[in-house]
Amino acid sequence: MYDMATRQHAVALHESGLTISEVSRATGVSRFSVREWTIRITPSPLMTAECPVRSGTLSTDRPRADYAYLLGLYLGDGCISEGRGGVHALRIACGNAWPGLIDECARAVTAVLPTNGVSRVSAPGCTSVVSTSKHWPCLFPQHGPGPKHLRRISLTAWQQQIVAEHPWELLRGLIHSDGCRITNWATRTVAGQSKRYEYPRYFFTNTSADIVRIFTGTLDTLGVEWKVAARSNGAVNVSVARRASVALMDEHIGPKY
Repeated sequence: MYDMATRQHAVALHESGLTISEVSRATGVSRFSVREWTIRITPSPLMTAECPVRSGTLSTDRPRADYAYLLGLYLGDGCISEGRGGVHALRIACGNAWPGLIDECARAVTAVLPTNGVSRVSAPGCTSVVSTSKHWPCLFPQHGPGPKHLRRISLTAWQQQIVAEHPWELLRGLIHSDGCRITNWATRTVAGQSKRYEYPRYFFTNTSADIVRIFTGTLDTLGVEWKVAARSNGAVNVSVARRASVALMDEHIGPKY
């Protein structure tokens, strides 16, 4: 555990214009620690909090629904990295074009681990919602080395139970991370005049075949019709375009905001 003087010195170097890597080399402190100090300089009070999986604090309905949503965000745009003392950082990258998504992500993180601090780290075009705890690997056992599409991704029995209870929340998280709702248009000649028709549809794109199967399998359980629209550079693009299915998605998900 570094003392406050070391933390303040590292942060001051970073604020003077040095990069995270340059501060790390100058002080001998890991880049992870320096980065975390620029977000929160005081030690997190949650380091020894009880694991919500083992303690059963995910047993109430609202946290389980929030967890299903956060699971979707994690599978799409999330990662977990290990720091000092077994503390892990959960990072969910959210596009700056949708500030409501950033707020909703931070709210879900707080709901799942209510005594944890939540920070926002800005980068060009996106904001990462960050929270540190020893228990993120327990909450997301899909965590592992390397990109998700290069390793097996499957839900545990307790995760499957939560998803079965809150399937729309999982889908909402997946759409908010790696999906979108767009409006397509087409022209048709009617009585000699060209008319424009617009129709909405949903897309979900991911390079992990396992995550795509989780997405489409959940759609199947809800009676949402889908098809594979395209495959490009290893990514699978799933489309929901049938009017009734789009209406069902609109009722529970809707566009990002």
